Amino acid sequence: MKLFLYLSDFIVPLVIFGIVSYGILMKVNVYDTFIKGARSGFLTVIKIMPTLVGLMVAVGILRASGFLDFLANLLGTFTEYIGFPGELVPLTIVKMFSSSAATGLLLDVFKEYGTDSYIGLVASISMSCTETIFYTMSIYFMTAKVTKTRYTLGGALFATFAGLVASVILAGLM
Repeated sequence: MKLFLYLSDFIVPLVIFGIVSYGILMKVNVYDTFIKGARSGFLTVIKIMPTLVGLMVAVGILRASGFLDFLANLLGTFTEYIGFPGELVPLTIVKMFSSSAATGLLLDVFKEYGTDSYIGLVASISMSCTETIFYTMSIYFMTAKVTKTRYTLGGALFATFAGLVASVILAGLM
């Protein structure tokens, strides 16, 4: 076990060293290439900033208006039958849009129910088993100029549902 701990401490520096070494061996100006990549990344961040702000504002409005609580009460009656706590419906919905806003809701769940409770366990596992679907689709598809998404949304929703089912099963085993 200690071997993995030592190894994990050196993985990132070794990968960076490997990339720089490979660039030098291939006679690439590593520093200039890094600067060009950083500039390109910064321009990408500037391009996606309006989308990020829009998503954050939308999540804030949904949370402040009480709509998420209304939805939790409405859907929670159905989700209780399959073992998914109704209190986690807002967390699940918000997670599809914003991971940082979902983290705020997760902390609220931890304060109210505790981290070792069934609700806390399901919330923790579901946060790691699901993705920010709409955020990811909007950012990546906008950046890559994808207009036909085909089955992406359906597949992502199915994967999120599978992650939620897995979180209920795994939390029940603990």
